[in-house]
Amino acid sequence: MRNVILDRPNLADSLAERAVGERRDRYADEVRRLVDAAYEVMRAAGDLDPRVADVVRTAGLSNQAFYRHFASKDALLLAVLTDGQERLLATLTTRMERVGPGAPAVAAWIEGVMAQARNREAAENTRPFAVHGRRLADRFPDEWARSRAALVAPLRAALAEAGADPDRAPDISHLAMGHMEDALTLRRRPTATEVDAIVDFAMKGAGLVRT
Repeated sequence: MRNVILDRPNLADSLAERAVGERRDRYADEVRRLVDAAYEVMRAAGDLDPRVADVVRTAGLSNQAFYRHFASKDALLLAVLTDGQERLLATLTTRMERVGPGAPAVAAWIEGVMAQARNREAAENTRPFAVHGRRLADRFPDEWARSRAALVAPLRAALAEAGADPDRAPDISHLAMGHMEDALTLRRRPTATEVDAIVDFAMKGAGLVRT
C-alpha cells in the first residue's frame, strides 16, 4: 500500500530537509563546543598541544563526536587557528568602521592588535598562539599565510584610502604583531602610552599624521 501522506507533493523533501537541518545544527554545536574546549584547555596549559581526551572531556562530548569532525588533533588546531583569526579580523574591522576611513582606520587597526595584549580575556585566548604560533605556521604554512593576509587586508585598504603606500601594510603588521606577541610572551600588559608610541611610529613611517 502506498503511503498517501508521503506521496503529498514536497512533503518527503520537507521532512528530509528538516532532518538534515537538525543534524547540521547538532554537528555545528559539537564543533563549536570542541573549539571552545580547546581554547579552555590551552589557556589552562599555556601551550598549543592539548590532549584530545582533555578537549573531549571539557566539551562534554565523546571521542566519536571528536573524530566525526576532526581527523586528528592537528585538524582541531587548524580550526582553532582559523576561528581565532576570524574573531580578530571581526574585532579589527569593527574598530576601523567606528572611526571612519583613512588614517584613523590605520590607527584603529594597530590599537586593535595591541588590545589583544591589553584586554585580559583576549590575552588569555591569544597567548598560546603568541608563544607557540610558529609551530602552527610550520604545520600549516598555507593556512597561516592566508589568515595573516586576511588580517592585513583591511589595513592595506586603509593605507590606500589615506593616500599612503598600501605595501607598507606588512611592515606595520609585523611591528604591531611583534609588540603584541612579545607582551603576551612576557605576560606584560602594554600601557596606553606604549600603544600610542607604537601607533605614532607606524603612522610616521607610512607618512601619515595621526588625527
